[in-house]
Amino acid sequence: MDFASIGGIALALIGILAGMMVEGGSIAQITQPTAAMIVIGGTVGAVMLQFPMNIFLAAIKAALKVFLHKGSNGEATLAQIVTFANKARRSGIVSLDADLPSVSDPFLRQALMLAVDGTEPAEVRKIMQLELDNKSEIEEKIPAVFEAAGGYSPTVGIIGAVLGLIQVMKNLSNIDEVGRGIAVAFVATIYGVAMANLICLPAAGKLKFRHREEQMIKEMMLEGVISILEGMNPRMIETKLRTYLFESHPPKDGKSGKNAEARA
Repeated sequence: MDFASIGGIALALIGILAGMMVEGGSIAQITQPTAAMIVIGGTVGAVMLQFPMNIFLAAIKAALKVFLHKGSNGEATLAQIVTFANKARRSGIVSLDADLPSVSDPFLRQALMLAVDGTEPAEVRKIMQLELDNKSEIEEKIPAVFEAAGGYSPTVGIIGAVLGLIQVMKNLSNIDEVGRGIAVAFVATIYGVAMANLICLPAAGKLKFRHREEQMIKEMMLEGVISILEGMNPRMIETKLRTYLFESHPPKDGKSGKNAEARA
């Protein structure tokens, strides 16, 4: 569970609602199902028109990553690669063939498979980089869905406000109804702006961060396999790959390298 996302949106809502209530307002004043229907329906419809259905559905599923996300264990992946490097140094790269079924990540498994099959390092890099680039291009479209929603929702909110004002014009003879109607009409604008700046745009930013984090781990895997193929010293590989980790904590006194050698 991402407490930063949950705490952030909770803090934003509490701050806005508390400020409104301090000024004498009430939550009931901005609780308008019709306005919510206009803003949400109009925004979702516009986004569906812009993006293919498969990208739209992928974005809906990816929305869970904003609040529920199992981060990539970069340290565990690094330790696994160092273990493979030690084994390959002692018994040869072909010896890693027996370890392929135990590799859970498809990207790392495929890169190791190419290495075990005798593929040249340059070709391994070319093939796996192509796969990484193609996958990255698809995944970059998911945050774009939320960015588009953040662009449309304020405008749809204005449409809702105008529609509400049209209804207000029908009751110009009753000044009390006019004042209440104008207040209700502008609730749609609040919904549109809030949806863009409290949900859609921040979610797009968080998903971009998640995507880049996962991409860095994949790049680390590829560089690790290439380094094993080139016969680099396992400790040098560990030092080199640690630069890819977002939060890197080098082991004290080389204990990680010794543990990896022991496991190998």
